[in-house]
Order: sequence, then structure tokens, then C-alpha cells
Amino acid sequence: MKMGGSGRPPSPPRAAHGVNPRAARVIGAISALAAALGGCSTLLPGQDVRYSPTPHHVVAAMLQLAGVGPDDVVYDLGSGDGRVIVSAARDFGARGIGYDIVPELVAESVRSAETAGVSARARFAHGNIFEVDMSPATVVTLYLSEELNERLRPKLLRELRPGARIVSYRVDMGAWRPDRTISVDVDGRPRSVYLWIVPRR
Repeated sequence: MKMGGSGRPPSPPRAAHGVNPRAARVIGAISALAAALGGCSTLLPGQDVRYSPTPHHVVAAMLQLAGVGPDDVVYDLGSGDGRVIVSAARDFGARGIGYDIVPELVAESVRSAETAGVSARARFAHGNIFEVDMSPATVVTLYLSEELNERLRPKLLRELRPGARIVSYRVDMGAWRPDRTISVDVDGRPRSVYLWIVPRR
């Protein structure tokens, strides 16, 4: 799920605390519209980031590229409607948690996990991705902006264990070259999916 930044380091992305009922209704309507439009990029009220759902077949390609299995713990940073974590639990038998700064999307993700029958293995939290302890994760999935990937890179390298995998849709990690890159067709256009394996320290 894409949650891009506004380019104002060192301030982290703003969490959407205290959304009033009217704003919540607006966000809910926009989220529903985005789902109906099948993956359009939508700027949500109160945010300077865009929400763009990752196509389902790309989600599957990302998880396959990372070699996700029942022993994995998947973290999705900017988890949107929860489809990555739900798929990891339902289709790959993994456990996972998704983090998003929009409370309404977190609530939608929880409902999706319940509908899919994977609530015991798929959890979601409203939070700042720069404050998340990454150390339990064996796989991290991303669909962020170039700026956020660059800012996350030192945190990922510091907190993830050697051998952990990082997968990013469309956006690389700058000077950190991926271990593998695949191309996925999206609406007739090739899109890159990148894989990094955290090296030994």
C-alpha cells in the first residue's frame, strides 16, 4: 500500500489522531470510492500522503518473491486496507501485522481479516512506522515513497535480523542495491518488485 511522504525530514509522517466524526465519514466514503475504482491513488483528508492499493496479483508476487511461509512474521508498513497481511496469513500461512496512520483503514483491515477468517494470524495497528520495533519481523513489505524508503533503510538494517527479507513494490532503496528484481504486469505496464536480504553485521 502506498503511503508517500511530503519531503520534510526529520519529521516522521503524521498520525491521524482524533479524527472527528465528519472527517471519519469523509474518509470512509473516499476509501469506499477508491476500492470501487480498483486501485486509484487517493489523497485522504488530513494527510499529505497518498493511498494507492497494491493490486492483488502484485501482493501475491511480492510474498512469493520473499518466500513467505508458515514460519514467517510479516510486517507491512503503510498497510492500507490490509490486503498484504490478509494474503500472507490466508494464502501463505504466515503471521503478520500491518501498520497504518489512518485509523479508518486499520478498522477496515481488521474487518477484512475477520471476513477471511485469519484474525488470529493477521493483526493491524494505528501507528507511526518510524516508531515500530521491526526486530520480530522476518519479512517487511513496502509500497512507500522514495523519501520514506531512504529514511527507513537505516532503521531496517539496524533492527532486522540478518537474513530477513524486505520487499518493495515500484520503489527501490537508493544506494542499497536489491538482491533480486522482478517485473510484474500492471494494466499493460511493467512494474518492478524489489527484494533485499538483510546482510550479516
